[in-house]
Amino acid sequence: MKLPLYQIDAFTRRVFGGNPAAVLPLPHWLPDALLQHVAAENNLAETAFFVPLEGQPGRYQLRWFTPTQEVNFCGHATLATAHALWECLGVIAPKLTFQTRMGDLTAVRGEDGAVVLDFPRLDPVPASQTPAELSELLGTPVHEVFTVAAGNVSVFAVLDSEAAVRELVPDWARLSPLDDLTITARGEQADFVSRCFAPGMGIPEDPVTGSAHATLAPYWSGKLGKTLLHALQVSARGGELHCEVLPDRVKVSGHAALYLQGSIHLTNTDS
Repeated sequence: MKLPLYQIDAFTRRVFGGNPAAVLPLPHWLPDALLQHVAAENNLAETAFFVPLEGQPGRYQLRWFTPTQEVNFCGHATLATAHALWECLGVIAPKLTFQTRMGDLTAVRGEDGAVVLDFPRLDPVPASQTPAELSELLGTPVHEVFTVAAGNVSVFAVLDSEAAVRELVPDWARLSPLDDLTITARGEQADFVSRCFAPGMGIPEDPVTGSAHATLAPYWSGKLGKTLLHALQVSARGGELHCEVLPDRVKVSGHAALYLQGSIHLTNTDS
């Protein structure tokens, strides 16, 4: 079996920035074990697989896999999928709808070639860890600690400054009780900055995490008293996002760049 594959850097205007995702169009769903093997072989934070819904132009079923597991919610691979459909596969529908574990997610074209994604709003709630407990684990002051009931974020911590976010080096031996961690602070050149770590999902640090902004944007909207927010994820690769906070949704927009276009060959598999 020969399948097309696109590798796209999401939430960036250039290759080698943002977060790379593999995107594979499928004519129909393959066994889950085979999809997981492909994602592990790609060895990227996420591989997105999608299947068109018959007789429904612009509508697709979409699933996301890390190298180790399927996840409930992924923003950057959704952006990459929309980019692949419009820029690589010639889809002309002005609006794309993806059926996912998080419900229907949509993508529309924004200004200057950006992709605007529509996500559920996932407000944070107080976590069981106290700021003092997490400060000790991280080795840096933590002001607030939250968790999220849905999506992928486990612990969401607010730090002193952008510098504290940039300079943090996680000690995962000490942080092993946490499946994943998002850290954030008010930004210097943007409204807020963040970094995301998800070793429990096979991703030591995620370069840009669109799904986390369904939580980060509502938090910072409340703190800053504004609904339009400019965000930077300050990983080594870096990424830029623009967010709009609505009563029950969050719109997250960004650019993407095609890095690789090719095909994979599935022969002699035991899946």
